[in-house]
Amino acid sequence: MGKKGKRWIFSFLTYGFLLLCCVVALLPFAWMLTSSFKETNQVFTYPMRWFPETFILENYSQIFKKIPFALYIGNTVKVTAATVFVLVLTSTFAAYGFSKMEFPGRNAIFFAYIATIAIPWHARMIPQYMIMRMLHLTNSHLGLVILFGFAPFGVFLVRQFYTQIPDELCEAARIDGMSEYGIYSRIMLPLSKPVVATLVIFSFVSTWNDYLGSLIYISSDTKKLIQTGLKLFITTFSADYAMIMTGCVISLIPVFFIFLFAQRYFIEGIATSGLKG
Repeated sequence: MGKKGKRWIFSFLTYGFLLLCCVVALLPFAWMLTSSFKETNQVFTYPMRWFPETFILENYSQIFKKIPFALYIGNTVKVTAATVFVLVLTSTFAAYGFSKMEFPGRNAIFFAYIATIAIPWHARMIPQYMIMRMLHLTNSHLGLVILFGFAPFGVFLVRQFYTQIPDELCEAARIDGMSEYGIYSRIMLPLSKPVVATLVIFSFVSTWNDYLGSLIYISSDTKKLIQTGLKLFITTFSADYAMIMTGCVISLIPVFFIFLFAQRYFIEGIATSGLKG
């Protein structure tokens, strides 16, 4: 067998393995989608049935009647949009300072800030809650925005991108009399579309799908987010799994479209932010 034949077999096995991984990864989503059209007593039948006997389309209208699901979607949209805006603003602003400005202790401060990534959120959960309670930010959407709007990973990601932009651009702008705020807004931000798209996707998905944070800090029913709102379908003695699956499908739609429209910038941002192997 020649080199061409071996190369063909290797490519066939590689793509076959990748296809198998994709199928395994997508199976839970396919099961969730089909289960959203079933009755609750058909979701966990044995032997397992992928497709319902009759498709119950009313699940997608009933979920808005059984719980105030539209309110929860609106709350989640508000919190997620505000968090993404604050996180992009703080991350790009801090990354510009750490990459393009000289000041004493810059590297030490950056290292100390990035080192906080190694501290798990569960270890900071109680101190954060006590601070939020002292500031009267519990049971408020503003508290969630402040909690999620500052992320060391975002600063690290953007800084890695900014270090690849020539410093001569900033120096030329300073010679022309442009302020640091002008350089940030007129030069750095327009060049940051790929990494900003990456940061938007990461922050949008993590905030939109957050359960533990909203469970801890939000106690009012009118301020619940989607993930904690779906918990209302779990009672003491049983759970309405069909409604849970329906809510999960609806909650995934915005994430799907965000990634679909930002996919090109997302891939470019990953490739140019120092995260590639």
